[in-house]
Amino acid sequence: MLVERGKRVMNVGVVSDAYAIAADYLCRAGAISDGFATDEQLLAIIIALFERGEFNKIRLANKAIAQYEALVEWV
Repeated sequence: MLVERGKRVMNVGVVSDAYAIAADYLCRAGAISDGFATDEQLLAIIIALFERGEFNKIRLANKAIAQYEALVEWV
């Protein structure tokens, strides 16, 4: 599904799939809780990467995982 965001169009399917992949990995690794709530930080990272031009869901998830783990390390 495509959603217009301002003047940009976002493919919600790619963002959703990337989030599911990244959240599943981070949940299994113990970095995020095993809840039904969306992790806003992870979602923001994925959206920012998508808006910068990353459209492959696997690469998007991998980059988001790396950035999320780097953020959690410093906090």
